Amino acid sequence: MTKDLHSRYGGWALVTGASSGIGEAFAEALAARGFPLVLVARRRDRLEALAKRLANAHGVETLVVVEDLSERGACERVRAAVGDREIGLLVNNAGFGFSGRFPENDPDVDEQMIALNCTAVVRMTHLFLRPMLAKKRGGVIVVASVAGYQATPWFAIYGATKAFDLMFAESLWCELRGSGVDVLALSPGETRTEFHERAHAKRQFAGMTSASVVATALASLGRRPSVVPGLKNKILTIASKLVPRRFAIHVTAAVLARRTLVTTSSELRGRPWR
Repeated sequence: MTKDLHSRYGGWALVTGASSGIGEAFAEALAARGFPLVLVARRRDRLEALAKRLANAHGVETLVVVEDLSERGACERVRAAVGDREIGLLVNNAGFGFSGRFPENDPDVDEQMIALNCTAVVRMTHLFLRPMLAKKRGGVIVVASVAGYQATPWFAIYGATKAFDLMFAESLWCELRGSGVDVLALSPGETRTEFHERAHAKRQFAGMTSASVVATALASLGRRPSVVPGLKNKILTIASKLVPRRFAIHVTAAVLARRTLVTTSSELRGRPWR
């Protein structure tokens, strides 16, 4: 199915958080499959460099839209910038996380995290889904996380936002069956991106490449409601369902406490995220 994605969904692909990591890998993979691209993120220099590279390598048209999707009205500004271009595939990838003890974290940063990881996903999907339904074709990918499969002490807000993303995408998959629009929840585990630096967290192991995560997602779109890339990540998500929740919380807390580098998110103010 991955070889004929463009003929299946048509139009342009829109990728949020496209300036690095999994979003950049999505842009590269979709350009290779012939999609013209709308690239959305905060960092203009990275987006423009990516757009130029993809145009030269694959001959695809690109549109760069610089927006912070956590801001009120940003999703609507993206929609206006897209104009009458048909969006055949929407990749809701933009997001960030933070590690620390909840009572000591900055509530403004937590609010930004919820706005970007949850509210923007819902608004972007609302804005671009209805035209897909009218044409009876399209695809929506929501990047969740293995963190959404269990409670995540020390990453409490991040894990909660990713549980929201996971449940939202799986529910939407069911609602839209037979409509011609495919929906997929993608739940990566450890991935070689800038996430850990921005979340002020330690890596536990090398993790998967962004390209391999994206390849799994594109191979799964239209075939299942959700996918967890990587055998180790699949085992972790299954194991969390097989043990008592209280036990799972304690185990996860012990693991994540060793990964936390800071106890307050105040220094995150103004830092870029994917």
